[in-house]
Amino acid sequence: MAQLKKILVSLEEDLLEEVDEQVRKSSMNRSEFIREAMKLYLDERHKMEIREKMKTGYEQMAAINKDWAELCLDSDNKVLDAYETVLAESE
Repeated sequence: MAQLKKILVSLEEDLLEEVDEQVRKSSMNRSEFIREAMKLYLDERHKMEIREKMKTGYEQMAAINKDWAELCLDSDNKVLDAYETVLAESE
């Protein structure tokens, strides 16, 4: 295990009581419980950051895809107009 460092943490009494209740229910002590809680919190924050980056990426790709679709539609319409003109002239 990595070297442990002691820190001082201030908690509201009701939060400490809730922590102590969870500690009593588990096989951990307070320090282990708080370390685990901090790891879970950091993992969740990391996941949230990844989701936010993915959301931003999807929004950017949606704008790019929309621009490409409009460009292709415009090109397709020009080709269709030219084709219909040729058909109309051959009648």
